[in-house]
Amino acid sequence: MDKRISRRKLVRVLGVTTGLLAGLWLLLCAGAWWAMTQPPEVFGAIMARVPMIAMIIVPFEPLWMHARAGRIAPGDMAPDFTLPTLDHRETVHLAGFRGSRPVVLVFGSYT
Repeated sequence: MDKRISRRKLVRVLGVTTGLLAGLWLLLCAGAWWAMTQPPEVFGAIMARVPMIAMIIVPFEPLWMHARAGRIAPGDMAPDFTLPTLDHRETVHLAGFRGSRPVVLVFGSYT
């Protein structure tokens, strides 16, 4: 009888522990996804405090791809945004170019 009771207790403890770990993992994933949906400044400030082990445990890339996917499909009109010019003297609105000429956005480094 003692062996059965101890096996039952072991199975129960393992079940509870597994459930707690799964819940903690889901909580970490939800927190990471929430952080990824924030503006870049907020996301950067949060990620600066996240330990590297969390990046290994949480499925970062799939969460990132889902959180930052957006809702624009090919052929949709680009959303309006405002950016400063290179000399920071003016701002440029994308909507100001609508219907007048093509606009190309280049992201990258040329150093």
